[in-house]
Amino acid sequence: MLVGLLLAGAAALSASAAADRELNLFAWSEYIPQSVLDDFTAETGVQVHYETFSSGEEMLAKLLAGASSYDLIQPPDYIAEALIKHGLLSRLDFSRLPHFANILPAYRHLPFDPDQAYTVPYMAGIAGIVYNAAKVKEPIRGYRDLFAAAHQGRIVVIDDSRELVTAALYSLGYQTNDITPASLAKVRPVLAEWFERIKLFDSDSPKTALLNGDVDLGFVWCGEAALLLNQDRKFRFVLPVEGAHASVDVLAIPAGARHGAAALSLIDFLLRPEMSKRISDAFPYTNPNGAARRLLTAAQLANPASYPTVDRPLDTFRDIGRMGEAIDELVTDLKNSR
Repeated sequence: MLVGLLLAGAAALSASAAADRELNLFAWSEYIPQSVLDDFTAETGVQVHYETFSSGEEMLAKLLAGASSYDLIQPPDYIAEALIKHGLLSRLDFSRLPHFANILPAYRHLPFDPDQAYTVPYMAGIAGIVYNAAKVKEPIRGYRDLFAAAHQGRIVVIDDSRELVTAALYSLGYQTNDITPASLAKVRPVLAEWFERIKLFDSDSPKTALLNGDVDLGFVWCGEAALLLNQDRKFRFVLPVEGAHASVDVLAIPAGARHGAAALSLIDFLLRPEMSKRISDAFPYTNPNGAARRLLTAAQLANPASYPTVDRPLDTFRDIGRMGEAIDELVTDLKNSR
């Protein structure tokens, strides 16, 4: 009997050790360098299975529907807020995250996680306008200029319903989170007009169509714009005059994650200055890691898309509950009506 118990215990320990050798990551596409994940695997023996999503709402829908296979996720700030409200995130053991000390004070205790209990900042940024100055000669200052009739069929935009609705709200004089049935009714004709002029919806790599010359203007993530500016000086980045907001993508562990210890190890690995610097090299968003910023070149820090000069306070998205579904329905309906 004793031998049997000892063998059973050894088998359980063996199974546990094997389980710690893998980790299921659910994150934005084109956002974590594969070489960094490979180095994590080489150091720890933990194999990372990387599944991607294209919008925060896609992530939220999967988790609310009961998806339980993920050990580490990368939600935007307002989706993290919703996940916290629904009890879908685990409290983090910060004693296992010594490199969290590298996070700049401005990115701690933000409104979506005021107690800094559930999330770790990964990268921050802004959605803005980029255009090819060799092709577009008229001034581009904001959304109305971007979606002008003269640019019919020459525009790429991120395929993100909340961002597109917010851009239309700004153009009408509303604020970031002024999302009600009445404001969406006013947004509808604006987006309907814009959508007729858009050639491509692409959240994964909107820069590609711009680099290839398929389009001349885009409403894109600032990191994508930064890559364009690095590759060709003909591109320009603009913060829309009507309004812009800051966003923070975070790392978090879902409640009930089976490989939570491995997830904590990966979070801390990504917070190392040299690893975070490599992330900035590949995906030049605004890095909240102060130690990593000190490793960046002067040219990287001077990129106006990565580290834009902001002359006004920027809001952030907040969780809007069921109105998120109304936004998705609106945008889907308008896309289908094109």
